[in-house]
Amino acid sequence: MLSIFLFGIASGFPWVMIGSVMSAWLKDAGLTRSAIGYFSAVFAVYSVNFLWSPLLDRVRLPFIGKGLGQRRSWIFSMQMLICLGCFGLSVVDPTQTLTLAGLLALGIALSSATQDMAIDAYRIESVDPEHSERQSTAAAMATSGWWTGYAGLGAIPFFVADISGWAWPDIYQVLAAMMLLISLGVWIATEPPSYREQQYGQAQAHYLKAIAGQGHRAALLLLALSLAIALCFFQVFGPQLFTQQLYVIAAVVLLLLGFTLHSMGKLLRATPAEEINIRPAHRIITWLLVSLGEPLRDFFSRNGMRLALGLLTFVLLFKLGEAILGRMSIVFYKEIGFSNADIGTYSKLLTWGVTVVASAISGLITLRIGIIKGLFLGGLVMAASNLLFALMASVGPSKPLLFVTIVVDGFTAAWGTVAFMAFISVLCNRAFTASQYALLASVATFGRTTLGAYSGVLVDGLGGNWQWFFTLTALMVLPSLGLLYLMRDKIRAIAGERA
Repeated sequence: MLSIFLFGIASGFPWVMIGSVMSAWLKDAGLTRSAIGYFSAVFAVYSVNFLWSPLLDRVRLPFIGKGLGQRRSWIFSMQMLICLGCFGLSVVDPTQTLTLAGLLALGIALSSATQDMAIDAYRIESVDPEHSERQSTAAAMATSGWWTGYAGLGAIPFFVADISGWAWPDIYQVLAAMMLLISLGVWIATEPPSYREQQYGQAQAHYLKAIAGQGHRAALLLLALSLAIALCFFQVFGPQLFTQQLYVIAAVVLLLLGFTLHSMGKLLRATPAEEINIRPAHRIITWLLVSLGEPLRDFFSRNGMRLALGLLTFVLLFKLGEAILGRMSIVFYKEIGFSNADIGTYSKLLTWGVTVVASAISGLITLRIGIIKGLFLGGLVMAASNLLFALMASVGPSKPLLFVTIVVDGFTAAWGTVAFMAFISVLCNRAFTASQYALLASVATFGRTTLGAYSGVLVDGLGGNWQWFFTLTALMVLPSLGLLYLMRDKIRAIAGERA
């Protein structure tokens, strides 16, 4: 649990480098708001990191992978790349080489997003499958660590800048040094056991046999997978050319791919065992399909198509209300009359403290009552806390009520996050942990980012009635809880079979 907490710090700290510190540096350098806003586009890689997540399950890094193991070697390598990116930023002038600074920030974001997948896989695999309920404790430690790295350590560069008078390039050298210290957590951690090589080996043999006899089907599968990946990349790197509807198209293609791979399982079992002429091209296609497609096929085949779609729908909807509220919270604070200082003190610093404490408490509660009950109660209290915002909309800018609302909302949001992380952790096959967790997390991110973008439209559609808006966000959790109730027995059976 200590290693998971330290890795959580390592996961949250890079957001400081490409977020608040970057914005402050660009502002002091005299860049326009538009130019500063463009830098936030690098965060889009966190939404699509599932596209290269299979590499973390399949590829063993040379030299360092043998000594540290699969998970720790990826974590350490990405941390070193983050350090190099920080040192690179410390020697560039954004007013002269803005493109280079943007590429370095993108490199940090890519390394950080990849590190996050390895850390999530490490966290899940470190918990004994016979005690899957302890995933809630691990999720609590990861959440507390993330906020400590993002908000706690993230305040240090600003204090150093004010007290020492150092320039922002010097501050980035401090950030690189801090990341080097954080990377010591890799040497404290112990590599968790895994059986992924055995399962990948079996899948490789089955796929090779089927593809050698059914090459045209393999080519169609590879084409569908490439199309889905291309659509996701277009959405991230070409937003001016492609609309958000491409996300829907990509999701449909992925679901069709999963169904096709599920059907291909029958083909794998039906293929005769006699000697087949295997060519080098068959081996290349097999490696790609096993690496990219087998985690998806396993998820649909192991759970069944109906339950798999139900689980994905639940993941999409569970935190939708919280996301829509979060998008409009700052706008709401300012409209009813709170100052910037009030927002910074209560919404930022207080939220950090509450989240760290609440994550530990909610982790213990969920450990005690179980993950499914923890999700039910976490979803209900998370929805109920939204009604405090509706009350504030009626009362006005009351600081005592704001304090109570932030504390309650921070506690319930942490509870929902911890229970949700534990839930999707239990759903993952440990042979494909990085791939399947990244996919489920990306589905949840899709709901928060894409659907949450219409929060302002919802407020305007209600005529600016904040009371109705917050009431609706409270009700948005009910469909997901109803779906969870219908699936509860099957989910318990899955968790029991896995244990």
